Amino acid sequence: MTYTYRTRGTCSQQIEVELDGDVIKKVRFYGGCNGNTQGVARLAEGRRVEDVVETLSGIRCGLRPTSCPDQLARALREAQKAQREAE
Repeated sequence: MTYTYRTRGTCSQQIEVELDGDVIKKVRFYGGCNGNTQGVARLAEGRRVEDVVETLSGIRCGLRPTSCPDQLARALREAQKAQREAE
């Protein structure tokens, strides 16, 4: 299942995540710091949603209350919820 999430409060504007059950198959950020978002995406791919959410939730970027990694955690939670509702 592929899910698109519109980010809030970060340089990236959108995140696409592809899930296979509880495993993250693909992550793609649109906008943001290219090297950092690629790194976060690659580190997340192949891992369980719960593990990545636990690791990335609450990370801040400077004085902002969120960050691209935190937004990915939120996107993953929403994607997992949408996946369950579709079953």
